[in-house]
Amino acid sequence: MAAPSAHPAASSDRLPPHNEEAERALLGSALLDAARVVDLCQESKIVPEAFYSPRHQVIFEQILEMQGETRPVDILTLADRLRTKGLVEQAGGAQYLDDLVDSTPTAAHVEYYATLVYREHLRRVMLDRARETIDACYHSDKDVELLLGEAEQAFFSISEKQRTAMKPWPDLVKEVMDEIELIYQTKQGGTGLMTGYRDLDRTLMGFKNSDMIILAARPSMGKTALALNLAERIAMPTPEDPEERPVAVFSLEMSNDQLVRRMLCCHARVSSHKLSGGYISEVPHGNLVQAADALRHAPLHLDDTAGLSALELRARARRMQHKYGIQLIIIDYLQMMSYPQYAKEGRQREVAAISGAMKAMAKELRVPVLVLSQLSRAPETRDRRAIPRLSDLRDSGSIEQDADVVCLLRRPCKYAEDPEQEDRRLAILDVAKHRNGATGEVQLNFEEEFTRFENRAHGVDGGEDVPFDAGAGDFVP
Repeated sequence: MAAPSAHPAASSDRLPPHNEEAERALLGSALLDAARVVDLCQESKIVPEAFYSPRHQVIFEQILEMQGETRPVDILTLADRLRTKGLVEQAGGAQYLDDLVDSTPTAAHVEYYATLVYREHLRRVMLDRARETIDACYHSDKDVELLLGEAEQAFFSISEKQRTAMKPWPDLVKEVMDEIELIYQTKQGGTGLMTGYRDLDRTLMGFKNSDMIILAARPSMGKTALALNLAERIAMPTPEDPEERPVAVFSLEMSNDQLVRRMLCCHARVSSHKLSGGYISEVPHGNLVQAADALRHAPLHLDDTAGLSALELRARARRMQHKYGIQLIIIDYLQMMSYPQYAKEGRQREVAAISGAMKAMAKELRVPVLVLSQLSRAPETRDRRAIPRLSDLRDSGSIEQDADVVCLLRRPCKYAEDPEQEDRRLAILDVAKHRNGATGEVQLNFEEEFTRFENRAHGVDGGEDVPFDAGAGDFVP
């Protein structure tokens, strides 16, 4: 009995998808009206590899080169170039060029020809990706989750290329004006996800779609607590804002049990330390029951898989958004992720690749992505107050470059030399980078016993807590 084929696809005698007539018509149109046809082909992402026939690939490649060199393109100039470069036979012979023109009476239908050629090219690319996945499944010793992530990314990259076509200018203007009309009608300055932290929303105008927001701090400053507070505030509906907004939280450091316990204690204002020690009375117990009832219905989705690679996380986020309609992704934290393909090039290069992948994920899924990050020890060695800077982001300067917003969290009470260290509740969130808006320090209260951040009576940069008129777009005294 013969052994089954290891490559079912490879054993098929079927020809790959292609349309010979459409390829001939497209090349014939290019020889009749090169300027218009080549421009349209480039807009339609027609490359030499989009043609199935090798001779058609050679012909189109030479047409592209001639157009790029601003040389005239017609049957005579192309034939001369093929002879000069010794490619006549590879292009099917001199007579074949005449046949291409003779079989194409007009270039009026070139858009249709280009569509047919590109469609068959996509089919072949899909088959290639499928064969690569089959080979990897048979021969690779990679983890199956990593293989799945790579396969998803390979197929997604095909559709992603289709969506990168340039939008017409009128459509872009209309999209922006729709957003402006929404601001005008609602009198709300921000069109992003509002966090519920008054002064932070004044500065950022909400978390914007496709933005990567970095929340960085030294250990024990409360960055995980702030991220969970943000997840709760954005996901849970309120009387003022009854809309539910699903939030995905990827925790590479803490387990789901730890995260849920922390969120319950935070929401109920119960000390997790006392709860762990068994010191809980009837009233705190009742508060926890109420908190559990409220949080149970919140559209929060936790993933505590340890050691995720950037590709695995991106694949999981994509599936989660498709299933739940995720509107915010939180990752705790960046330095816990890996990118095996770049691991051998050093940690700095690997972190740069991870950062780039997270920014690409934000653009791909069109949601804000909040990424927690560590800071280096530089603040503590540079200044007794340990005030962090953008350059203190750990492992790679690419994090600062890729991020749309960078927030640096510190608590003065942690440093004896800080003049504000006696205020045990003060937490300062420095919006050190904001690609599309203002920067400045936001002051919050941190209830350490409950790991809960609250609004503070003072505004940005220590100013008074004044009302904000979104319609005027400025602070009102």
